[in-house]
Amino acid sequence: MPDDPREVHNLSAADEAEAAAFDTLLRGDEVLGLGQLEQAHEAHLAVDGMRGALRTATWLTILLMERGELARGGGWMARLRDLADRCDEDCIELGYALLPVALRQIGAGDPAGARATFAEALARADRFHDPSLAALGRMGTGQSFLREGRIREAVAWFDEAMVRIAGGAVRPMIAGIVYCGTIEACFATFDMRRAQEWTNALTAWWEAHPEVSQFRGQCLIYRAELMRLHGAWAAAMDEAERAREALSTPPQPALGATLYEQAELHRHRGEFGPAEEAYREASRWGRHPEPGLALLRLAQGRHSAAAASIRRALQEAADPVTRLRLLPAAVEIAVATGDLDAADDAAQALRTIAEQHEAELPRALASQAEGRVRLAREDASGALPLLRAAWAAWQHLDAPYESARVRALIAQACESLGDTETAALEREGAAWTFRELGAAPDLAALEPAAQRPPAGLTPRELEVLRLVAAGKSNRDIAEALVISEKTVARHVSNILGKVDAPSRTAAAAYARDHGLL
Repeated sequence: MPDDPREVHNLSAADEAEAAAFDTLLRGDEVLGLGQLEQAHEAHLAVDGMRGALRTATWLTILLMERGELARGGGWMARLRDLADRCDEDCIELGYALLPVALRQIGAGDPAGARATFAEALARADRFHDPSLAALGRMGTGQSFLREGRIREAVAWFDEAMVRIAGGAVRPMIAGIVYCGTIEACFATFDMRRAQEWTNALTAWWEAHPEVSQFRGQCLIYRAELMRLHGAWAAAMDEAERAREALSTPPQPALGATLYEQAELHRHRGEFGPAEEAYREASRWGRHPEPGLALLRLAQGRHSAAAASIRRALQEAADPVTRLRLLPAAVEIAVATGDLDAADDAAQALRTIAEQHEAELPRALASQAEGRVRLAREDASGALPLLRAAWAAWQHLDAPYESARVRALIAQACESLGDTETAALEREGAAWTFRELGAAPDLAALEPAAQRPPAGLTPRELEVLRLVAAGKSNRDIAEALVISEKTVARHVSNILGKVDAPSRTAAAAYARDHGLL
């Protein structure tokens, strides 16, 4: 695409229609914008405007493919190919027309073929001195390397794309695409330092371009995840809710990622009912609920379900990046279920993939997993250096929750080695962090067995039991705990089974007899 149509003097009616379509898209209304873009395409064809027809067909193909409308996208891809074959002018639009071809090659599992197509587009970008196509081509090349798990090459290409953005010559719509694509890649490769850097840059870019709202919801998702990593859980939930609102009108595929982020925050805080509902809703929007849902099952004591879920997810995960997200949970679940051979295998697979990354976070995950397995095998001496390395990395990444989880493991190792004083200090430090964050399940797990609720009651079930004993109805409890009545009913049913009580009255008596009030 050459100069932005809005910058051309004496715009034709077709150019004006195209400019209006891009304005609508930048404001975030994709449905209306796509309709306007189709009208602009027909207007260009009516006046034999081949370059404009190529431009509009290219973006219709890309945007429809991104929205998951594969049938319409395929139709526009065929039309774009026909237009490119008929075009007898050497123009930059032919370079842009290569982009959807390359993206489809990536989706079809041919990243090497995609790189060759992106290389053709980059050659044309250099010849026509087009910084926008140069940025998109570099980002696409990075995506192709990422699909193969070649992290270092991918990062280098993404950084080059961002250099083009920093120059200020790239048009807003394309700048937004490259920002979001690069930050998404940072999260996919667990490169939180780059993610933070580029998210800060994107926030500044938003302030300079208040008219652009197309990518704002996706930006908020990234910000929410970074806030969660850095321990600002309340702010992260607020940011995720803003992202949910932005992506709901009209509904967009990225809504699933927002719901998953909200589910993770609920799970960390021990709000298991809302977490489950959010995981399920995220799944409906196409976001796989693992590893979060498997870890929720583990926290609920449903070990078999957790193991089956994470095992199935790993079997389906073909690319290294997805496996890297799943393997830490696989180790934790395998240790909890006593399958130490499976835990060993997952930890070694995690280390192998982590070594391909220059980022600190994957190595922290690998050290933590290996330390957890050694601790389970009663090798506290071997576990301690690995856990110390993981703790230092999490501290360096300013990740208080993960740091505290490692400290809890370090406390176990020290206790096994007879150093009860250091174990107590590590446990106290972890407990303080969990308390500050509101990480109720982790805090409860640190309590000595004598201080834990009896009968295997979870912290949430204990809350419900106390309200039942106070004579509250399910509706009253739902309002007090901000959960659904259906969730309350499930908790009450679980409580009655765990304390072996035939009725709510008997459960209330159990609570009084065991000093739970």
